[in-house]
Amino acid sequence: MALRERLVDVRPLRGSRPFRALWAGSVLASIGQRIAVVAVLQQVWELTRSPLWTGAIGLATGVPLLVLGLVGGSLADAVDRRSLVRAATGGQALAALGLMVQAAAGNRSVTLLLALVAAGAGCSALGAPARRTFPTRLLPADQVAAGLALQNVAFQASMLVGPAAAGLVLARWHYPAAYAIQALTTVASMIAVIRLPAMPAPGRGDRHPAGRERRGPPPGGWLIAFRHPILWGSFGVDLAATVLAMPIALFPMVNELRFGGDPRTLGLFLSAVAVGGLGAGLFSGTVTRLRRGGLAQLAAATVWGLALAGFGLAEPLWLALSCLAAAGAADTMAVITRGALIQVETPDHFRGRVSSIEHVIGVAGPEIGNFRGGLLASLTSAPPALVTGGLVAAAAVVAVGLANPPLRRHRTTHGHGDARPSAAPDPEPADPRRLVAADRPETPGGDRDGV
Repeated sequence: MALRERLVDVRPLRGSRPFRALWAGSVLASIGQRIAVVAVLQQVWELTRSPLWTGAIGLATGVPLLVLGLVGGSLADAVDRRSLVRAATGGQALAALGLMVQAAAGNRSVTLLLALVAAGAGCSALGAPARRTFPTRLLPADQVAAGLALQNVAFQASMLVGPAAAGLVLARWHYPAAYAIQALTTVASMIAVIRLPAMPAPGRGDRHPAGRERRGPPPGGWLIAFRHPILWGSFGVDLAATVLAMPIALFPMVNELRFGGDPRTLGLFLSAVAVGGLGAGLFSGTVTRLRRGGLAQLAAATVWGLALAGFGLAEPLWLALSCLAAAGAADTMAVITRGALIQVETPDHFRGRVSSIEHVIGVAGPEIGNFRGGLLASLTSAPPALVTGGLVAAAAVVAVGLANPPLRRHRTTHGHGDARPSAAPDPEPADPRRLVAADRPETPGGDRDGV
């Protein structure tokens, strides 16, 4: 494969003006969000001097995301998705404006601050499942993975740029300016959404196979996913990787045990993960052009677990950072391939609900994984928790792959629109039970390059 093909695939930016505008708005909004995250953390600490309250930021953010993310998935399959995201983004902008006002007014109530954080997170959760479906609506099927890779590059870049920018903004202009930047970048993102074409509800939604309206409530995202081997397999891989091996909560203990507790080293741990993820994103063309997306996700998630086990064993700092960078790169590849599989494999009239499951797993899995790692480290120590977690995660991913031939054998073909790439169109797509696909036969021909 030529070097040009290994680099991030920019065809979505060249060929789709709506996606280009959406991506640019997302870049700005993501940087503004990173700045606000640092500002909230610092303001809560300044108000309380309590790690319990700084921990409560996660609660104020996580609960609305978990609860309203599922609601947002159902709404995404029932209303115009552009309108839903527009309204949700407008709510985020108002919440950011509220944060700016409370900071400018000298607010001393941490409860008010966290309530505004929760409001913004809730609005984000309502729109997130619909937003996840945009690349599939705006891009040809063979460019969906590339579009997701570009979004991931933007996110990784914001993880590097945002916190550094936050430090400069807070030092010079303090909290109101940080929240004002978040509000302005969120408005920019909303303008990009407004300029998208209409995305009405699919309409084929929840009909009985005979053509009659289905009686009872529509199937939820969990039911749909459990009845589609590729979907539950992809979700299972992600849960195994994050719940069993998430390392962030163990960074402070590892830093204390092996590197003297230097806060600069702790920062290097976080930066190494982001640098690995950004580097992988820039060379994501290697993965987005692969036709064996399921196999690529399985391989990337396995490398993630092994790299974190290596981090648990690493004594020199350079080796520890190298392992974290490898883990960050593998995580980026797993996220890109998982997102493409789920968006392309799910029929459009179920896509909002299934995307809500992806959103909830993406939020809950790492948090549960951090709790699991912290609990295990409190009983043993951080290095054993990292090693056992990484190895068990890698083994679990391999087990999912062995138990799920459709995921392992999945092939993507080139096409447009909402066509399901690896299976013939379902003549009765409204019944989620019919989403269960037989094992796909191997496509005749060469497979050495996977493209």
